[in-house]
Order: sequence, then C-alpha cells, then structure tokens
Amino acid sequence: MDLRPGPIEEAFRKEVRAFLDQELPPDWPAAYQDDRKKKSAIEKSFRKRLAAKGWLTMGWPKAYGGQERSVLEQMVYNEELAKRKAPPGRSMGVMWVGPLILRYGMEEQKQTHISRIVADTVNWCTLYSEPNAGSDLAGLQTPAVADGDHFVVNGQKIWTSGGHEADWGLLAARTDPQAEKHKGISMILLDMKTPGVRVKPLYDLTGDHHFNEVFFDNVRIPRSNLLGTLHGGWYQMAYGLQFERSWIAQVVMAEQVFEDLLKYARQNGIEKEPILRSKLAEIKVRLGVARMLSLRVVWMQSKGGSPSYESSMDKGFTSGLLQQMSQIAMELLREYGQLERGERRAPFKGEMQHNHRLWMGWTIAGGTSEIQKNIIALRGLGLPR
Repeated sequence: MDLRPGPIEEAFRKEVRAFLDQELPPDWPAAYQDDRKKKSAIEKSFRKRLAAKGWLTMGWPKAYGGQERSVLEQMVYNEELAKRKAPPGRSMGVMWVGPLILRYGMEEQKQTHISRIVADTVNWCTLYSEPNAGSDLAGLQTPAVADGDHFVVNGQKIWTSGGHEADWGLLAARTDPQAEKHKGISMILLDMKTPGVRVKPLYDLTGDHHFNEVFFDNVRIPRSNLLGTLHGGWYQMAYGLQFERSWIAQVVMAEQVFEDLLKYARQNGIEKEPILRSKLAEIKVRLGVARMLSLRVVWMQSKGGSPSYESSMDKGFTSGLLQQMSQIAMELLREYGQLERGERRAPFKGEMQHNHRLWMGWTIAGGTSEIQKNIIALRGLGLPR
C-alpha cells in the first residue's frame, strides 16, 4: 500500500490551502461558536464557493459536472479541510444521493437532479431509518403501495439528518411486503414539499437540531421517481452506505484535537502526571492505527476496489477512539471541562465539552459498532452467522 502524494496531489494541496487562506475568516471557527446563526451563514456561503470551484463533486464524471479527480486528490482535499476545521465540504446530495443517481438513475433523473447537486442549489436527505429499523435497515416497514402511476406512502422515518432543510429526500420503502425482507425494498425520489409530508425536529445531546422525524400521510409519489429497479433498493442502499464509512476526515480532526489537548497539558503543567501521560501515549498509538485503517480504505478505492469489512474496521475503530479521546479530554480539563459554549472560562470555548456529548452518538450513527463487528466477522473472518 503506497499512498504517498505525488506531484499532482501536492500541487492540488497547495491550491486547496490557498483557497482556505482566502475564503475562511482568520479567526474561524473559534470566534463564531457562540453565534449559531452567523456560523451557519458562513458555512452555507463557504459551501457555495466550494461548489463554484467544482470541488463538492470533484470525483464525479465530467459529463455530469465533475472533475474526475483521483481518490488521492479527494483524500488531500478532505485532509486540508479537516486541518483547518473548515465547514464540511460535502452534503447528503454529494455523499449519498448523487452517487446513487449516477449509478442507478435514468438519464432523465440524472439531468433533473445531478446539475443541482453539483451547484449546491438543492438540499437532500436520506429517509432510511425507522423506529424499529435502525441498524437493521432491511427490517424497514414503511410501505409504498402502487396506485396507477403513483406510489402511496404511509409511515414514519426517524433520525433523518437535515430533513428540516431538505428539498428532496431519497426514500427507502417496502414495495413487496410478501418478499424476503432484503428483496422487497425500493428507492424512490421524494419532493419534500409533497402534500402529506410532515417533519418534526429531534434534538441531540448537545441541544443541536440536526435530526428529524418524518411522517407520511397518504403521500403520492409519481412512479417515474423510482430509482433503479423495483424491489432492488437494498442493494442500492448497501452501495450508497459505503460512502459513509470512509473516515479519513474524522481521523484528521481527531489528530487536531489531540494536538490541542497536548498543548493544553504542557501549558498547564500537567504533562508529567504519569496516568495522564500513559493515556495520551495510548491515544497517540491508536491515532496511528486509525489513520492506517482509513488509508487502507482510500487505497482500495484508488485501485478500483469496493471496501466492505475494511470500511467497518475503519468506522468502528475510529468512532470508538473519538469517544475515548473525549473522555480523556474531560479528565484533563477537570472541572473546567464541564463549561459549555458561551462560558467565559470554558477551555477551547467549550468545544471539548460539546464533542464529549456529540461523539457519544458516533458509535451508533451510520451503523452501530455491533453491526460493524458483525460485518467484520462475516465478511472479513468468514465466521458463520
């Protein structure tokens, strides 16, 4: 495995750094943590400028507005944004929906939706999880019943990221209730303004509103919005979810947090405490492991492979590492670690305390650690069910 950047990647790295120097406020993000409205406006504006550069979809085919940049160039891009704690240079449409439309959509669907995703003029959400079907997505029950030229949908989805801002949603629904659970699911493109769609906010442990419940009451969707083949949705979801389990950006973010903690320990004269030193050393080693697991996924993709259990190793290990790191951060900051954003004496403007609560959910979101271990056991080790 050789992922040393070549001349092309290094030239692109310089271009990304110059762009960030020009486009990000010099005091980003620390000066904006207490003003969510202003922070959100900067994030949206920044993503528009990324779209104007063509970087949101840099790996996509040129025929559909992409730049056909290599996996290594995309890795460099994600690394540099993470190092600067830049707003996420991605969206639901870019990460999951767009690749699925490109792979499975009819040409008319591609022409309708892809250009708007490239330009970042439309927001998407994925309507997958249900109250009784989270990690086991194949157990979803929301029906889409054929009625002439439409599907009629009644039911509920939960943990829908960005559903309150979404213009469109990619709905996973059961179109054949008699089939085996993996074989009766279809993917349908849904205009979120369709009558009968209702979005209810859910607040996470940090108090932020990112997740939602979505309810469907006799929602009529044109059959022409079916993505791919009828009842073939499970395989499309499986293809799409691999894009969620590449964690190189999170690893870079974790490395930045670690350096912040190390600097704090030195500045406050606690870097010589034996127990703390041992824990920090362990984190440093585990960060190296996390980086190698992430680079392995990137390397496989660069060779045209489709990571499976390797992505599960990456996601499962790194999400657990982030939780371990946040716990050590709370121990290192002691009573000051309890201070929230907006508190005058809060170290790191309350970010460590915020991360401590936020990262608790990262071993659940995107597939629980238990599911990742099952994938590793079945596909990686060949163990029986």
